[in-house]
Amino acid sequence: MDSAAPFRTNRAPERLQHRLVNFAVVVCETVADLPSGKAMERYGDQVIRSAGSVAANYAEARAAESRRDFIHKMQICLKELRETSVWMEIIGRLTDVEFTSALADECEELTRIFVTSIKTARR
Repeated sequence: MDSAAPFRTNRAPERLQHRLVNFAVVVCETVADLPSGKAMERYGDQVIRSAGSVAANYAEARAAESRRDFIHKMQICLKELRETSVWMEIIGRLTDVEFTSALADECEELTRIFVTSIKTARR
């Protein structure tokens, strides 16, 4: 047995956490560039909240007390990603901001990651 084996860790959760934080930051930066107005203020606030919530809820999932708790928290992340996607689509249709390109692709890819993780955890 490799003597270093007990000290190895799975870095995938840390990488995903970092990716989720980056996603939330880019959403915030994009919202800051939105045209002013009542609708953009409200939709911008909503997309910031939902995008940031994914990273925070994933941190909670990583500290889950049971498999059931983990799955529940991951499902919350998935719901927040789907909500983020809807707000981005609305904002994209109301403005000419490139909200729906790279960010939408990242949101979709993150959604697939969470769907797969939840299915795996249920097995």
